[in-house]
Amino acid sequence: MIDRIAKYSEEIEKFHITNNDELESFRLQYLSKKGLFAVLFEEFKTLSPDIKKATGQHLNHLKEKAVLKYQELKDKLADSAKEFSGDLTLPSEPLKSGSRHPVSLIRREIVSIFSKIGFTVAEGPEIEDDWHVFSGLNFPQEHPARDMQDTFFIEKNPDILLRTHTSSVQVRVMENTAPPIRKIFPGRVFRNEAISARAHCIFHQIEGLYIDENVSFADLKQTLLFFAREMLGEKTQIRLRPSFFPFTEPSAEMDVSCTICGGAGCNVCKYTGFLEILGCGMVDPNVLEASSIDSKKYTGFAFGMGIERIAMLKYQVNDLRLYFENDVRFINQFNSSY
Repeated sequence: MIDRIAKYSEEIEKFHITNNDELESFRLQYLSKKGLFAVLFEEFKTLSPDIKKATGQHLNHLKEKAVLKYQELKDKLADSAKEFSGDLTLPSEPLKSGSRHPVSLIRREIVSIFSKIGFTVAEGPEIEDDWHVFSGLNFPQEHPARDMQDTFFIEKNPDILLRTHTSSVQVRVMENTAPPIRKIFPGRVFRNEAISARAHCIFHQIEGLYIDENVSFADLKQTLLFFAREMLGEKTQIRLRPSFFPFTEPSAEMDVSCTICGGAGCNVCKYTGFLEILGCGMVDPNVLEASSIDSKKYTGFAFGMGIERIAMLKYQVNDLRLYFENDVRFINQFNSSY
């Protein structure tokens, strides 16, 4: 019996628990009225008198050890419960919201502004063919935009390239949609340009197209004035300067009053007080005819702007490169609620 008591002593020493159920299991196994000690003491009564004294001492030590072990386990369980003093029914701590990229914020805002006047979004592939990027938009074969200095062509296939503008989506829409058409085309574009505070080889554009009967340049001007004041404030001034684009005639470039310097002049606006943000014009009849739209019945206007340039004005950022460096100190300054 002494050997069995030594075995039980080792079991009690190694007993571990993690919850109240296991603690109760220990009590029932060793200390209850029908537990181990009840059985051992009944057996103890049958021992011969010559070994009772020694066995009784071992048995009493074992019971004492079991009682102390039970209290130790109970105290440890209580201490672990005290370590968590919170209410499990309470909601968790709110997670800190992340920040959206300023380009994403501006893109959403531009889409929202034009949606107020009936424009819907269309998108297209970034890897395009020559027809949708150039030929379908009235670019002659010798146009400098086709040169490797401006365009990233896919190696081994000079007809496939990274789109230089989202006007390629305009062609796809005109080929597959009957007028009236009122669409905007947001997306990423690529040009082989030197990276500086005002330019980058990767940037984002939103272009717009409106084709219907009796669309005039006055419609274009009012649309762009509405956009500029919705985006940059009611006091924003615009000016339209004559320009040339192969796909529009007449064509213009639109400047807005510089919000960074307030018109006083800075390095972003080249000290003119105005910053060019988009090109625009009436859709050239050749472009309409190339997409099988009757240019004698329909007219339209188109425009295109760089999202980063708008973001520079909106957030008064004076270096375009900041948008591409993934510096969290910069990104965290922008609200993610929009």
